[in-house]
Amino acid sequence: MSVLDNVAVAPAEDDAAGIAALAAAFAAQRRAFAADRAPPIGTRRERLGALIGMMTANRVRIAAAVADDFGAHPAPASDLIEVLGVVGRAAHVLEHLDAWMQPSARHIDPALFGTASARVEYQPKGVIGNMVPWNFPFDLSVGPMVDMLAAGNRVIVKPSEYTPACAALLAEMVAATFDADLVTVAIGGLDLARAFSATPWDHLLYTGSPNVGRQVMAAAAANLTPVTLELGGKCPALLTPGAVTPRNVESVIGTKIIKSGQMCVSVDYALVARGEVETFVEQARAFMARAAPDYSRSGESTGMISPRHLARIEDMLGEARDRQARIVELEDGGAVDPATRRMPMSLVIDPPADLRVMQEEIFGPVLPVVPYDDLDEAIARIAAGERPLGLYVFGGDPAVNARVLASTHSGGAAINTCAVQSALPSMGFGGSGMSGMGRHHGVEGFREFSNARGIVVRGDGDMIDAFYAPYAKAAALVDAALSPG
Repeated sequence: MSVLDNVAVAPAEDDAAGIAALAAAFAAQRRAFAADRAPPIGTRRERLGALIGMMTANRVRIAAAVADDFGAHPAPASDLIEVLGVVGRAAHVLEHLDAWMQPSARHIDPALFGTASARVEYQPKGVIGNMVPWNFPFDLSVGPMVDMLAAGNRVIVKPSEYTPACAALLAEMVAATFDADLVTVAIGGLDLARAFSATPWDHLLYTGSPNVGRQVMAAAAANLTPVTLELGGKCPALLTPGAVTPRNVESVIGTKIIKSGQMCVSVDYALVARGEVETFVEQARAFMARAAPDYSRSGESTGMISPRHLARIEDMLGEARDRQARIVELEDGGAVDPATRRMPMSLVIDPPADLRVMQEEIFGPVLPVVPYDDLDEAIARIAAGERPLGLYVFGGDPAVNARVLASTHSGGAAINTCAVQSALPSMGFGGSGMSGMGRHHGVEGFREFSNARGIVVRGDGDMIDAFYAPYAKAAALVDAALSPG
């Protein structure tokens, strides 16, 4: 998800105390789970209700903490994503939890198994760890917690050290809402992160970069801990011929400036028919002039998470300039503000393929616009790359849009919009290949953090003894089943 790994920089303080506290919290949750392995639906509902109350009661403080960590951040965006998104997710789960918890009956062959019955029951996995990135510090910590608690688990969250204000507030909120043997927060840096991924969880969720995802998965493998990895990649927007319209360009640019591009499902580059590139540029300018004319100087803009990340984005643009790529700033008089780490939104037109903006996930307000001469060429370009977390297709011909989806792979996709597939409480969200594995949100999230235990109840009139020696009865049974006619 992030080119700034959420475990990349250790804080100045020693993590030894944090590691000891993590071990103690894990042991306490293990004991608590052993004493209560199947919390009833009423208990789960109470926990989700408490979570909703926790988020709504701290709405103003959440917005302030996010702004503190980012240098600048629009409060309505925090309300919409970090608070309402989580509350909406919990409300959806509460509406459907009873149905999700019901056993799922499975077919069983009466000729062999008589009156036996078979079912799948979804039981809690146990104690789950959640390693959270910096870009959505509440949505990606409390959001997955919804699924984990709904499935009957206990949870320990490790926030990113890039968001210390959010981490401290989250720890305070959780401690005031839940017993520590149900939900708690572990705060620390690199050493704690390593200890966290090496803890023998019953399941581990990591959201971050593919590079650190490999390390997390390797550490988890030592304990055979199942993992859900939510990673990232260069999510493309393909505007099919004729699809450069004000509405579509607004969707691409509007999505790109969410969090100033610091979003794993943001548009990382746009593929545009060569003859429509200038129209795209004009319409992008028109949208910004209407929606956010002073973007980098206004409350609409989010700062880069750190001076290091700001310098990285500036270096990317500097490299593009040095290589004579055309750069279009979508704001008159825009400038980088080191104090708030805000910067203008820029397009890089027809960049060489070896530029960093084309090789790395950008995670900033920079959008490469890549011309294509043939749609099949554009589709092949997407298919030849690593599978992105999101793929966005714009066009008025459903058959063409369907052809693009059928010819490519991605974790999720959207047609004539961007990123919405990641925001639906009812739709499982996750990656494929380098962009991750596993899903959370909706029923997929409930099942991700549940053990789907198959159960068979023996009845009467079966032939189960055919599996036991002597096997003469088995031979007759197989011959009868496979005989022609």
